[in-house]
Parts: sequence; C-alpha cells; structure tokens
Amino acid sequence: MSRLIYAVPLALGGLLVAGCGVTESTKTKAGTDTVTIAVTDDSCVPSPASVKAGPLTFNVQNKNSGRVSEAELMQNGLILGEKENLTPGLSGKFTLRLQPGEYVVNCPNAKTDQTKFTVTGKAADTAGSTDQSVQAAVTAYDKYINNQVDTLVSRSAPFIAAVKAGDIPKAKSLFAPARTYYEMIEPVAESFGNLDPDIDARVNDVANQKNWTGFHRIEKALWQDKSLAGMGPIADKLSADITKLQKLTKTAKFQPAQIANGSVGLLDEVAKSKITGEEDRYSHTDLWDFDANVAGAREAFQVLQPILQKKDPKLTSTISTQFDTVVKALTKYRKGDAYVDYSTVGTADRRQLTTIVNALSESLSKVAGEIV
Repeated sequence: MSRLIYAVPLALGGLLVAGCGVTESTKTKAGTDTVTIAVTDDSCVPSPASVKAGPLTFNVQNKNSGRVSEAELMQNGLILGEKENLTPGLSGKFTLRLQPGEYVVNCPNAKTDQTKFTVTGKAADTAGSTDQSVQAAVTAYDKYINNQVDTLVSRSAPFIAAVKAGDIPKAKSLFAPARTYYEMIEPVAESFGNLDPDIDARVNDVANQKNWTGFHRIEKALWQDKSLAGMGPIADKLSADITKLQKLTKTAKFQPAQIANGSVGLLDEVAKSKITGEEDRYSHTDLWDFDANVAGAREAFQVLQPILQKKDPKLTSTISTQFDTVVKALTKYRKGDAYVDYSTVGTADRRQLTTIVNALSESLSKVAGEIV
C-alpha cells in the first residue's frame, strides 16, 4: 500500500513528499530552494517552515525514529505528497513546484503529528505550461489514469460477484487480475483521505480489526479463513469505494513533477516493503503487484520521456535500459498468463530484484529535478 500522491488540481503546484524535523535551507546549483526535514518521534517541523512559491527540493531523513516512517503534505484535506518506508537511517529527496498558501506537514504516529508549512509570494509559473510536450504529457497521463480506473471497475465486478456468491475458487482466480489495475495507479487514491486504506489496507495498518475492509480483508478470507461468510458487506463496500475512486479521478489533474515522483514511489514500494512478501501475505500474489507497480512507473516515465530527452538524453537512455532489465527479471517468474507463488522465490532472487529496482528508482528520482 503506497502513500505517495498524485491527485491535486494543477493550479496547486507540484508533488511534495515531506517529513518531520529540522535542518537547513539551501539553494541548489540550479537555483531551486531546498528544505531539509528530519523524521523524529516528536514532531513535524520542516526547515524552513516558510518558503517562496516556486520549485523546491525536499531532503527527507529518518534519523532515529522507530515509530514514524512516513510523512505527508496536505492542503484542504487532500494529501498532496508523501514519502514512506523511511526506517531509521533512510533518506530521500524530491522536487516540485508549490503555489502560495497554507499547507500542513503530517507525520502519522509522531507525538506532534502536524506542523504548518507556508508558501508565500506570487503564484509560481507552472514549468513549461505553454510547452506542447508538457501539455501532451499531462494529457496522456490523465487519460492513462482514467483508463486504468475504468478497467479496475470492470475487472473488479466479477471478483466482487464471486465473493458475494461464496465461490472461493473463482474469487481466488480473479483476485490478482482485478487488483493489478489498482496497483498501477494506487498513488492517485491516496490523495482522497481514507479511500486507499479502505480499499487496500493490510491487517497491520488497521487499529480496530472490525474496521478492516478492502482487497486484503477478502484475501485473508479466501486463503487463510477459507470461508467467505460475512464478506458480502465487505465486497459491497469495496465496490462502492472503487466507484468513488473512479468518480474522483475524473477531475484530478497532474503536473510533470507529480508524475515523475509518483513513478519513484511505486518502485520504492516494491523495493522497500513488497519485496518481503508482506503485501499479499495470504495469497502470495506479490509478483502481480510488482508487475503492476513497474508498469505504472514505466507509463509515467514514458509520458515524460519527450521532455526529459531534451534535458538529459543520457539519463533518458539509462532509465529506458533499466526498465528493460527489471521487466526481463520479472519475466522469469511468469507462468502462462500469471506469476508463480511468491513464497517459492528464494532470498537470493529477492535480493537481486531489490538491487535492480533500487537502481532504477535512483535514476528516476532525478527526473523531477530535470523537468521542473
């Protein structure tokens, strides 16, 4: 379950993945302001807490917190961006554009979990807003997201029907094929409050088990409980939540920096959490998720490729090659139209997947800075 967010009106600016704590503000060689943030158990304090509108690079580091592993930027109840899976010692950075206004840096589980973050000055120009390649990328990605969500709705319908009918074999066969369309665009759902947890929370993500809903609740019923008794209401809610997602994404807009950072988030989720097998712990269909996350990340890169090609041809070529390497690595685990049970994938193979996905993610992390 990723928590990196795309969906935000274009006028609000770019994606921000924030954290908790304090350090300094600097100026990058390209003239982009830098805000450094440290994750701690105590607070969410970006440094500086006020910046001028325009391009920003955020450096995020978890120095010592065992209880806080993610941070979010929010405005008017919408999550605009996030960095997660930050265990002690891990760090990351992202680049975006922000418009003037009041924001909130939110760090779930911190003692003081929200801190105000202010953007001042005049509205920042959207980078390349009149560039045809930028507009083409935004339009293409918007179309992609809506197509995937529409397919999610149609592919989930027979799965939900099988669950309600108590047909365990059929529901099992449809679980991964339906959910893959959610995994391709999962970051989009996370901007809409509790919608992502309602659809895709794992058991350890929910404080009260009575409130656990979504794909993974049904997954447990199918593979561990071996009974769909009582799953009718859960299936109905899943259907309603997916339909709600479809409606909300129709009005969501994206900026190039958001698209770029989102591709990194999808790959980070593979390398830093899903690689352990914790996501689909009952069905072991994790490789379906890997494939979907990589596909979603690749689509994001490809719509931005014409822009990046003008800025950095070498980086563009490197990323293209690395995507080919990751896809080839996943292909060895295919079995017909499906993937092998992830529990059969050994430690060495998992380590290899982590290495090549991390390498790709590192290259992709440079894209937002180039196109902003």
